Amino acid sequence: MIRIVLADDHAIVREGLKQLMATTADIQVVGEAGNFVELQRLYQSAAFDVLLLDMTMPGVSGIELIQRLYREEPSLPILVLSMHIERQIVTQALKAGASGYVAKGSLPEVLFEAIRKLADGDKYIDPLLVNNLVFDAKGSDEPGDLLTARELQVLGMIAAGHSLGDIANRLHLSPKTISSHKTRLMQKLSIDNNADLIRYATQHMLFEI
Repeated sequence: MIRIVLADDHAIVREGLKQLMATTADIQVVGEAGNFVELQRLYQSAAFDVLLLDMTMPGVSGIELIQRLYREEPSLPILVLSMHIERQIVTQALKAGASGYVAKGSLPEVLFEAIRKLADGDKYIDPLLVNNLVFDAKGSDEPGDLLTARELQVLGMIAAGHSLGDIANRLHLSPKTISSHKTRLMQKLSIDNNADLIRYATQHMLFEI
C-alpha cells in the first residue's frame, strides 16, 4: 500500500482527493495538511511514502516551501499538484527538490501513475507539461533559466503587490537582503524600473507561488 499525505489549503480539494484515492486498491491517504505548520508536524511524526503538494499554502509557500521540505527530508518524494503549468515554475519546482509535477487539470489516471512512479523511486512529469518544458524552451531569455529560485520568488511577490518590507517579513530575511535580490534580478533581466518589472512578471505569469 502506498501511503500519501495531502497538502492543500482548500478543504474541498483535499476531500475530493481523498475520495479519488479511495477508488484505488493501492493508494491510501494517511494524513492531510492545510498549512505549513500542519504539514511540518506531519513531516516529523507521520510515516508515509509520497507527499502530494499544492505549492500555494498559507505561511511558507511556493518554491521556498519545496526547498524547506526537501532540506528536512530529502529522501521523501514530493509530487506537486498545481494549476501553475508555466515552464519556469515547473522547472524551479523540480530544481528545488520536487520529484514530480502534475497539472490539476489532468485526468485521475495521470495522478495515480505519478504517485506510483514516485513511490517506486522514479520521477514523473505530467505529459501535458512536456511540450512546455521541452518544445517551448527559448533559451536564456526564460526567467527560469536566468533567475535563482529566490529571485523568482521575490519577483512573484513584487508582482503580487507586496512591498520589500512585507516580502522580508514573509521570507524571514532582512529588507537589505530582499533589496539585493531585487537589484540582481533587475540587472539579469535588463530592467531598470518597477513598471517594466511588473510588466515582465505579468507577461511571464510570475505571480506569487
